[in-house]
Amino acid sequence: MAPIKVVIHGATGRMGTETVNAVCREEDLSLVGATCGRERGNTLTLPTGGEIPLSNSLEEVLAETGPDVVVDFTSAAVCRESVAVAASRSCNIVVGVSGLVDEDLQRLDALACDSNIGIIVAPNFALGAVVLKKLVEQAAPYFDYVDIVEAHHEAKIDAPSGFAYALAQAIGNEKQFTRNYPEKETLEGTRGGEYNGVSIHSMRMPGRSAHHEVIFGAAGQTVSIRHDTLTRDCYMPGVIRCIREVVNKPGLVVGLENVLGL
Repeated sequence: MAPIKVVIHGATGRMGTETVNAVCREEDLSLVGATCGRERGNTLTLPTGGEIPLSNSLEEVLAETGPDVVVDFTSAAVCRESVAVAASRSCNIVVGVSGLVDEDLQRLDALACDSNIGIIVAPNFALGAVVLKKLVEQAAPYFDYVDIVEAHHEAKIDAPSGFAYALAQAIGNEKQFTRNYPEKETLEGTRGGEYNGVSIHSMRMPGRSAHHEVIFGAAGQTVSIRHDTLTRDCYMPGVIRCIREVVNKPGLVVGLENVLGL
């Protein structure tokens, strides 16, 4: 059986670099091309030896390499354009960017149907994060108060994180939580953002990778559920699984848990 041909869009970023290494380790996957937002020459040297085409134009790389799957680790703004480019060439797409909203997902759903391709959008590729989300969904019906605290590195461009927002939607779409408002807010915004009564607090500082904690409150007790990402290699099993699955799953799938069947 021929290997799945992969192009990584945003291959020189933090997640892109990890994905390059991960794909190159898999015998059933073949990394055939890559893109970068800045000019870095025409080739990318692989950790296993050899070179592949590198360009700041996704269209050029797709035309040259004809991949089966495009893995997008750019940004929400770039992704909104790149998914259309990939779909126009009937490439399946794995999206790992943060900051997509409901309108974007509706567009991706239409693209997948119109082009008969698979698109997987995963706010978080870590298995532990998927487990956290499931536990949060199970606990939510028993509490009326909830805060989400998330922390990432200082260079993250959006807040809250896509996964924190997905957590808030997962529980906030099912019920309206209670959010207290102080009589006097000395510093505006101290209570954090809000989604249907779910308070969300974002920290951005060096030394952080990705940390999410959901804290439920009731009279006389709290329950805290937390997941910490220590290194980015924890995402790679999820990324690889999505690459393998997307070629066999026409249509839009949102969330790693729906890829894993959890």
